[in-house]
Amino acid sequence: MSSAFRTPEGAKAVRESYEQLLEHWPSPSRRHLVPTSAGETFVIESGPLDAPAVVLLHGTAANSAMWLSDVAAWTQRFRVFAVDIIGDAGLSAFNRPALDTDAHARWLDEVLSALSIQRTSLVGISMGGWLSLDYATRRPERVQKLAVINPAGVGEPRNVLIWALPLLMLGRWGRRKMIERIAGAPSGAPSPDQAAVATFLELIFSHFRPRTAALPRFDDAALDRLSMPVLAIIGGRDVFIDAPGTRARLEAHVHDLTMSFLPDAHHFVPGQTSKIEAFLAAKPTASA
Repeated sequence: MSSAFRTPEGAKAVRESYEQLLEHWPSPSRRHLVPTSAGETFVIESGPLDAPAVVLLHGTAANSAMWLSDVAAWTQRFRVFAVDIIGDAGLSAFNRPALDTDAHARWLDEVLSALSIQRTSLVGISMGGWLSLDYATRRPERVQKLAVINPAGVGEPRNVLIWALPLLMLGRWGRRKMIERIAGAPSGAPSPDQAAVATFLELIFSHFRPRTAALPRFDDAALDRLSMPVLAIIGGRDVFIDAPGTRARLEAHVHDLTMSFLPDAHHFVPGQTSKIEAFLAAKPTASA
């Protein structure tokens, strides 16, 4: 397999739609194609040059467009770097290194070095949350703060392919039902921005080859190495992760943890922009 997409035409359609969405990036930005040994990595950089660095890592079957509703606020006080994960539905190279090695941490080392970032805060969702945790457990000295939304690899693994793949085979109806299971059923008429994102997700799911390898589960010793302040936002109705187990393990092993458990939230948790911004901006307490 040489592409994350089923056909060149599908890849082109997703790329063009993504580039159109990026025209609405709400802050002045600079776009990079960063060279790494795992392939070129696409990064959108925005915010004050002298502000603290924050690196954003999206979920799988997605790209940095998922941060469109957040970056306007975050770039008021942070230098934000939205990274398209390699091997996914963005503009980075197709490369999927083994997940049970340090390959992704070494890839992120190279990205940070190319961007002249010595230490940064990380914000990640789903697989991006797993990548953030993986990096923070291996390179705790390089992570200022860590915010994760429904991160994989903490609770007991779930075999989502049992229900996800059959839905993907049922055409547009199935793709919409899958999005509902991920984000919850829509309430009321969507805004134009919400409608555009939903259409984009449908496009991705119709052309993208999802990852099928299970994300490794972090052992207790790895979680014990999370010495930085950690914010965890967990949706109780998430279909991808074991939400209660994720909460319990983080509370048991992370010393400086802010837990936000939202029992009625799904995998996509809207409205968290201010909460994450406040966490990233807070000064360390005297006891930290």
